[in-house]
Amino acid sequence: MKIVTLGEIMIRLQPYDHLRFVQTDTLQYTYGGGEANVAVSLANYGADVAFVTKLPAHAIGQAGVNALRRYGVDTSKITRGGDRVGIYFNEKGASQRGSVCIYDR
Repeated sequence: MKIVTLGEIMIRLQPYDHLRFVQTDTLQYTYGGGEANVAVSLANYGADVAFVTKLPAHAIGQAGVNALRRYGVDTSKITRGGDRVGIYFNEKGASQRGSVCIYDR
């Protein structure tokens, strides 16, 4: 049985380690999003899973597709088009300080 997840995959930008945005001038990026994360988790457990979304046909959109494929997620139903990929900025919490997440969609 194939499991299908539907949602928005976004670029996550965050400082290395537990630095705050005001403490760094370098950010690392990964792709994520609730439904994409579920698809990857299910694929890691051996499930036959596909992800459905729309991504631009440029290199940044392709990198998002590749990020899912890397984990065995079927990306054949991803539609290509548009100009933007959603971005969110994440600052990892440390000790008593909570995480901070700022969305740019």
